[in-house]
Amino acid sequence: MAGIYMNEFREWGHKLIDWVADYLESPDRYPVLSTVAPNDIVNALPARGPEQGESMQSIFADFESIILPGITHWNHPNFLAYFANTSSPPAVLAELLAAALNANGILWKTSPAVTELEVVVLRWLLDWFGLPPAWYGTILDTASMGNLHGLAAARARMCPALRDQGAPNNLIVYCSEHAHSCIEKGAMALGFGRNNVRRIASDEAFRMRPDALAEAIVRDRAAGLRPCCIAATVGTTSTASIDPVPAIADIAEREGLWLHIDTAYAGSAAVVPEFRWILDGCDRADSLVFNPHKWLMVPVDCSVFYCRHRETLHHAFSLSAEYLEITDAGLNMTEYAIPLGRRFRALKLWFVLRYYGHEGLARVIRDQVAMVKELHDRIAADARFEICAPLSLSLLCFRLKGQNEPNRRLMESINKAGPYFLSNTTLNGRYILRVAVGNMGTSRATLDGLWNQIMNII
Repeated sequence: MAGIYMNEFREWGHKLIDWVADYLESPDRYPVLSTVAPNDIVNALPARGPEQGESMQSIFADFESIILPGITHWNHPNFLAYFANTSSPPAVLAELLAAALNANGILWKTSPAVTELEVVVLRWLLDWFGLPPAWYGTILDTASMGNLHGLAAARARMCPALRDQGAPNNLIVYCSEHAHSCIEKGAMALGFGRNNVRRIASDEAFRMRPDALAEAIVRDRAAGLRPCCIAATVGTTSTASIDPVPAIADIAEREGLWLHIDTAYAGSAAVVPEFRWILDGCDRADSLVFNPHKWLMVPVDCSVFYCRHRETLHHAFSLSAEYLEITDAGLNMTEYAIPLGRRFRALKLWFVLRYYGHEGLARVIRDQVAMVKELHDRIAADARFEICAPLSLSLLCFRLKGQNEPNRRLMESINKAGPYFLSNTTLNGRYILRVAVGNMGTSRATLDGLWNQIMNII
C-alpha cells in the first residue's frame, strides 16, 4: 500500500511542481483580486468530510475550480496594496523540503539543524544590516508576535517578579499615533491595558515627536505611573515614515526605558548599503523586529525578532518541565520565546539568502525604490493630484485634490476594474490611496499601466 501512495506522490509531485513553476512564471494569468462573495467557498464544499479517501485528481480539480478563484494573488505583479510581497522559487523548494522533513525545533536535540541554521542566517542579516553581532535572534511567525515579545521583555525587565506574581497595572507603553495596531493589541494581551498605551503625536512627516514623548513620560511619572517601554517604528504602515530613533534612544536611555523597534516592512531595505541609514540609532535598541516575508522574497510566515538582552528573554519565558528535560549544551530557543513547537522557517530564509545573495536582494529593492520614485514624480507633476506624505522607500501616498468621496470612488474603480489592487489609509481626516511595491515581478511597465488606468478613470 505504501508503494501505491508513493507512486501517486511522485506522479502528482511532478505535476504540481510544473503547476507551481507555471504559476510563479506568470501569476498575472489570474485576476489579482478574488471576486468570490462571502460563503461562496463554504457553500461549494460538502458540509461533512468524506468517509472514504478521494483521488488526487479529484482533490486537485476542486482546488482549481473552487479554491483558486478565492485567492487574492499576493504574488501578482499588480498587487500594490498593503505591503506587497512575493514568494520566490528557492523559497518554495525550501518549504517543500521543510514539510517533508517535518522537523520540530522544540529543543536543540529534537533537530539541531533547525536551531543552528537559524543562528547562522540571523547572524548573516545582522552583518548585512550593520547591527550589533552579539544580538540574540529568533524567527517567529509575524511581526505581531515579534512586537508582543518585545513588550513582554520590557515588562519582564521592569518587573522581575512578574513570573510568579503577575505584572502591576501601572506600566506605560509609548508609541507613535501611526504605530501599527499590533502594538496596542500586544499591550492588551500582556495586561498593560489599552488605557496604559500612549499614542504620541507626530510631526508633519508623520514621525513620532521626541518632545511630545518626553512630555508624556514626565506627566506619567508625576501621576505615579511607571513608564516601561517605547515602541518606535521604522516604516509605518500608512506612510512608511521613520521615527527619529536616535532622539528617541536618547530619551529611552535617560529615562531607563526599554526601546523596541518595529521595522517589519522597511527593515529589509537595510540590505541595500545606501539605505542602511534607515536603521540609524537602531543599534541602541533593546529589541527589534522585521519581516523577511515582506521584502526579502520569503513566503509568509517568517518574521525575525532580535534582542540585545538574551537573559531578559530567558527570565520572561523559560519554564522547565519533566517532558522537556535538557541534557545537552545546545541552544534551546523555546526558553527565549512563547512558542514551544517551532517550524523549520530558517530553511527557506537560508535558500533565499544563498540563491540571490546580498547583492541580488539589494538590486531588487534598489530598483523597486527607484521605480516608485519615478511614479511619484509623475503624480507630483500633475496639478490634479497631491502627494500626501514624504516618499519613503517603495510606498507612495497620493490623492486627487479635493474631497474624500472622489478619492474613494477612484480607488474602488481601480480595484473593480481588475488589473490592479490598491489599498487606502486616512491621514488627518483625508482619504489616501497607497501604492506599495514589493513584488519581484512588479516593473516599470506595471506602474505605467496603473497610471494609464488612473488617467482613463478620471
